[in-house]
Amino acid sequence: MPSLIAIDMPAGQHFVDELKQIWDSGDAVLPIDQRLPHIAKNQLLKQLGASYLVNHRRERSKLDGGFAVGANDALVIATSGSTGTPKGVVHTHESIRAAIVAGGTRLECSSADHWLACLSLAHVGGLSVVLRALHYESNLTIEPKAEPTTIANALRNGATLTSLVPTIIQRIDISGFRTVLVGGSEMIDALPANAISTYGLSETMGGIAYNGQALDGVSIRISTDDEIQIRGAMLFREYRDGTNPKTHDGWFATGDLGELDSHEKLNVLGRRDDLINTGGFKVWPKTVEDSINEMAGVTQCVVRGLPDENWGTAVCAWIVLENQKRSFNIDAVRMHVKKSLPDYCAPQKLFIVDQIPRSALGKVQISELLKLNTLA
Repeated sequence: MPSLIAIDMPAGQHFVDELKQIWDSGDAVLPIDQRLPHIAKNQLLKQLGASYLVNHRRERSKLDGGFAVGANDALVIATSGSTGTPKGVVHTHESIRAAIVAGGTRLECSSADHWLACLSLAHVGGLSVVLRALHYESNLTIEPKAEPTTIANALRNGATLTSLVPTIIQRIDISGFRTVLVGGSEMIDALPANAISTYGLSETMGGIAYNGQALDGVSIRISTDDEIQIRGAMLFREYRDGTNPKTHDGWFATGDLGELDSHEKLNVLGRRDDLINTGGFKVWPKTVEDSINEMAGVTQCVVRGLPDENWGTAVCAWIVLENQKRSFNIDAVRMHVKKSLPDYCAPQKLFIVDQIPRSALGKVQISELLKLNTLA
């Protein structure tokens, strides 16, 4: 039976060589995030049932408790959700190829391209770059981190396409790329002309809508309760624990809420779990965040709900200030928000923090955020 083989090594050509060798042998790959501490790596290996581990010296060791994968399974990738235990998403060679071809067709990819992979290869945003370059036989540069110097060097060496997250886009000049795919967390309002906003999940092997438009072969619908549902050949086979949440006719409920306009353009409103119900009113965190971010001195803002005796759930804001010594009070924030939004959207609690805890893909780490509870 085919085995699940974990690759625990830095991003680079050796990683790619191991991946190709594992696939040639008929086994499946589990890429391990290099930022995980040792204990967390061991927990992930056990949870997802890896049978072998390849380390940074390209040494292979057998693991206890591993279990087989399906005959055509190619990849098990850990979800990067902001809360809870990661799930193991199982992709086949067919679902990976469908995802790569759908995106590559929209981007008009060819062997003349030069891709820069600088996001974690343990997540679909980074790994898809490598797989796209392999599929189209393009040039490929791999860097372990998305840093201004490495990105600038890649551009000087001819890189033309890459994938980044919004937090990086705000810090660097990307004008030298032909196209930059942007996904992984909350979008910034105005992307550069050569950037494409992508929507996708680990379960879809990356982006399935570019600038709100579904890729070829992707069907998107909105359920009666506003949840985004997806159908397409790029959908995963099942989770590693054997559960398969897809309907009998192939639809997958994403857990994201959204809407389709008259031109079938998708607008993602946010995660279902992020919606705040306060005093019987529904509040979308992003609308409040956008309002607060307009205030002078605010560099970052995250809005979430916390349990409250009076409101059921209280609208709360965590804010990073340009000048931490600046006086900033909740009354000013509430007054500003109420200028453009209903009064129930105004935060009931305000936390001034040094930084917003985020994952490598820019997603807010809610469990860490909730520990930062010093009221302003």
